[in-house]
Amino acid sequence: MAHVPELRLDDFYRDLDEPGLPRIHDMVDWDDVASWKLPAAVEALRELATVGHTVVPCYDIAQSRADGTHVVEADDAPVILAEGIFALDVLEPCLQIGLNVVPIWLDRPRWFNFVRRLIRDVRQQRKSRRVLVRRGLALCRAEPAMRSRAIVVGFQPMSMRRASAAVAALMS
Repeated sequence: MAHVPELRLDDFYRDLDEPGLPRIHDMVDWDDVASWKLPAAVEALRELATVGHTVVPCYDIAQSRADGTHVVEADDAPVILAEGIFALDVLEPCLQIGLNVVPIWLDRPRWFNFVRRLIRDVRQQRKSRRVLVRRGLALCRAEPAMRSRAIVVGFQPMSMRRASAAVAALMS
């Protein structure tokens, strides 16, 4: 399969020192859409789809702030992958501006996602282990409701194999 350009929605988090970040208990609630720059992500997807490239922040999760920018190139690809926990929030605004979207929910066991996410986040030293476990457990508990919401707004639940096949079909 040809290269599929990817837009990491995590690059659109707001910086830690921005006023008005949502809080839960004693820390920023990074799982709240208000901790994220929705309009900027939608504009980046629009640019990728129409212009073929866009400049996006390089968000350093460990530092909770953008550290420079990078260019994402679509290279005339017929598919652009946008991934991240806020993909559900991007769908409707993208449809409203006329982008053709195939919303896919990767349907994996939530404990598999918890372990996969924790290993990745510890390896990348994204936050302290205490925060990673706490956030990971919160996401794990929230995942059934997120999945239900995703299906209601139009996402199709698919295994990784089926999703890969669907993307490959769109690429050809």
